[in-house]
Amino acid sequence: MTGKDATTADFEEFVRACGPRLLRVAFLLTGDAHLAEDLLQTALAKVWPKWHRISGEHPEAYVRKTLVHTHATWWRRRWRGEVPHGELPDSAARGADPFAGVDLEDSVRHSLQRLPKRQRAVVVLRYFEDLSVVETAQILGCKPGTVKSQAAKALRSLREVLSDKDVHYV
Repeated sequence: MTGKDATTADFEEFVRACGPRLLRVAFLLTGDAHLAEDLLQTALAKVWPKWHRISGEHPEAYVRKTLVHTHATWWRRRWRGEVPHGELPDSAARGADPFAGVDLEDSVRHSLQRLPKRQRAVVVLRYFEDLSVVETAQILGCKPGTVKSQAAKALRSLREVLSDKDVHYV
């Protein structure tokens, strides 16, 4: 194989191996499957020309950082107006169990979308990707103390948002 063919094969293998994890990160950042696919594709297109330089050390961390930064760029440009929500049923229709019919996955996803972009990125990288405070700080280009404070604020917000009154019912 020539150098270019080897680089292409290496990149394709990386996408096969890490693509699902990276897509999950993109989904958690965007909250939308289609936008997540677009975000991942855009990030991969950005790193492809540099692949020969980044493929040696920690390419997944580099691509993850590119995902977060690309999402931040999209977030700054996106209109953040009202988002329609379905109507919740009466409390009497839910029955005696207040959590009967609660879709926790949907509630967590919607709650993540309510967080400011920096807090959302911290939560996704720290708790869904299981990165350390230092690794998260490196990806976000900030100090570890900032990661800790943003994580604390985000978790406090999530606790409030995920309270009994705000869960999404099926």
